[in-house]
Amino acid sequence: MNKHQKPVLTGQRFKTRKRDEKEKFEPTVFRDTLVQGLNEAGDDLEAVAKFLDSTGSRLDYRRYADTLFDILVAGSMLAPGGTRIDDGDKTKMTNHCVFSANEDHETIRNYAQVFNKLIRRYKYLEKAFEDEMKKLLLFLKAFSETEQTKLAMLSGILLGNGTLPATILTSLFTDSLVKEGIAASFAVKLFKAWMAEKDANSVTSSLRKANLDKRLLELFPVNRQSVDHFAKYFTDAGLKELSDFLRIQQSLGTRKELQKELQERLSQECPIKEVVLYVKEEMKRNDLPETAVIGLLWTCIMNAVEWNKKEELVAEQALKHLKQYAPLLAVFSSQGQSELILLQKVQEYCYDNIHFMKAFQKIVVLFYKADVLSEEAILKWYKEAHVAKGKSVFLDQMKKFVEWLQNAEEESESEGEEN
Repeated sequence: MNKHQKPVLTGQRFKTRKRDEKEKFEPTVFRDTLVQGLNEAGDDLEAVAKFLDSTGSRLDYRRYADTLFDILVAGSMLAPGGTRIDDGDKTKMTNHCVFSANEDHETIRNYAQVFNKLIRRYKYLEKAFEDEMKKLLLFLKAFSETEQTKLAMLSGILLGNGTLPATILTSLFTDSLVKEGIAASFAVKLFKAWMAEKDANSVTSSLRKANLDKRLLELFPVNRQSVDHFAKYFTDAGLKELSDFLRIQQSLGTRKELQKELQERLSQECPIKEVVLYVKEEMKRNDLPETAVIGLLWTCIMNAVEWNKKEELVAEQALKHLKQYAPLLAVFSSQGQSELILLQKVQEYCYDNIHFMKAFQKIVVLFYKADVLSEEAILKWYKEAHVAKGKSVFLDQMKKFVEWLQNAEEESESEGEEN
C-alpha cells in the first residue's frame, strides 16, 4: 500500500518593510534624538517642523507623546509636578522650545504653527496633546512667571485656531492654583491671546459649548467668587467683554432657577402673598430688576394650566385663570417699562398659540380693570411699543378700546379745566 502524504499548509511570511518599522527607544534615547534634531534645526521653525514630520516615521511618537511635547514646550523631560528631569545636564536639554522663545505674540504664534503641522500630520497625537496641555496647566507653580506667560499665550492661540478644546481650562480650577492667584492671572493672559486670534463672541461660544461659562468664578478663591470681583479683575485687565459675558450668564442662570422655583410654587397653588414675598427676596438677593421678573411671571402663570383645545372655550378659561393671578402681576408691574414688557409678552403668547388670537383684547381689558396695566402703557403699546408678531390683528382688536381710553382721557382733562 502506498502511503499517501498528508497535506501540508504552506504560506508566506510577510516581513515588515524597513521604512515601516519603528525604532524601539527608551524615553531617554527618544529624548536624545529629539534634542539633537531640535538643536540642529535651531531657531528655524520651518526646519523644526520638517524634522518633526520626517522623524515621526522613525520615532515612536505614539508611545512617547508626553516626552515629545514636554521637550517642545519646556526643552526637557518633566517629572511629576513640572520640575525638569535633566536640569543639571544641559546636553540633554534644548533651548529651542516655547519656554526659551521671545515673549511676544508673533513668536509664540509661529511656535503654535509647529504644533498645528505636527498634529495635522500625526492625527493620533491630538488627544495626547490635549492631555499634555491639561498636565502643563496643573504644573504651573513649577514654571517661572515668563514661562507661565508664554504657555498662556500658546494655549490661547491654539484655542483660537481650534487645535485645543476649551476643556483644557478645567485644570485651572485646581485649589492650589486658585488660592495663590495663579489661575486668574494665567487665565487673563490666555484670554487676551485667544481674543487676539478670535472675536469675543467666538471665545464665549466655545466656553458655553464646554459648559465652562458658569464656572469662570471658580478661577478665584471662594471668598472672592462674586460677579463684581470677577468683573473688576477682568475689566482692569482689558477684558471687559468677558466681564459683560459673565454678568449676562449669571443673570440668565438666576432667572432659570427663579422660573423653575416659581413654576413649582404655582403648580402647588401657593398663596399669592407667599409667592410675592419669595419673588421680592430673590430680586433683592440677585439684584434683579422688576423688568426682568414680569416676563418670567407671565410665562410661569401661563404654563401652570392645561389649556382647552377649543378656541371658543379657551378665552373663558384664560380670563378666569388670569383674574386669579392679576394681583400677583400687579405687584411686579409698577413701572411703565414693566407694563410694556408684559403687554409684549401677552402679544407674543397670543400669536404663538393660535387658540388665543381672539383672546388678546379681553386679556388686556382684564388687566386694565385689575390695575395691572395703566391706560398710559396701553396707549404707548398701541402707538409705538407693540412687536411685529400679529400686530395688524391685535391693533385692530384693540382699536375700539383704545378710542374709548382716549375719549375718557379727553373728558377727564376737560372736566379738570372746568373745575
